[in-house]
Amino acid sequence: MIVVGAVVGWLASVIVKGGGSGFWGDVLVGIGGSILAGYLLPALGLDMGSGAVGAFVPALIGAVLLLLIVRLIRRVAG
Repeated sequence: MIVVGAVVGWLASVIVKGGGSGFWGDVLVGIGGSILAGYLLPALGLDMGSGAVGAFVPALIGAVLLLLIVRLIRRVAG
């Protein structure tokens, strides 16, 4: 999940444009989102399948959501 999260974090930062945390910050948030989605989506009963796609899609969803949440918190707090 960590390696996929790093790649997905970068990709999520490309998808969620503007005012980011910087490359490494986005990668770290992507790793966190990947790990979160890896546990949360199956717990919610969402099965994305197995293999590379089954790991990539949930990781991308989690990373994008976590990046959006972090950016929203920064706007509200700052």
